[in-house]
Amino acid sequence: MNMPSPSLEGIWQPVYAEHEGEEAPKMMLDKMEIELTGGEYAVRFGGVTADQGTYVIDAGGLTLAGMIGPNAGKSIPCIFKFTGDLLSICYGLGGTRPARFASTEGSQIYFANYRRIAKG
Repeated sequence: MNMPSPSLEGIWQPVYAEHEGEEAPKMMLDKMEIELTGGEYAVRFGGVTADQGTYVIDAGGLTLAGMIGPNAGKSIPCIFKFTGDLLSICYGLGGTRPARFASTEGSQIYFANYRRIAKG
């Protein structure tokens, strides 16, 4: 089993996000955060956990396994890149790992850039 990358661990706030090519409102992003700790993730809106599960770093990138919330029972393959305190994740919500960091209409891809707000 692959262990999570300690460099990804922490609390991240999105600074930009788009789903199927539509940009997410800044007001929504300001209330959202994702925490990556010890192979587990939690997505919170206004401090309330909305989605949680586990994650692993694998050969293709990152794979989330939803346990509680709207993604419960789903495997979400992702690609990611990490530079300092900036993290970009492209989520394949349709079950297919994205090939690039982009989201277009009908793609079932969610793309987000995060900044670290707390270390893990």
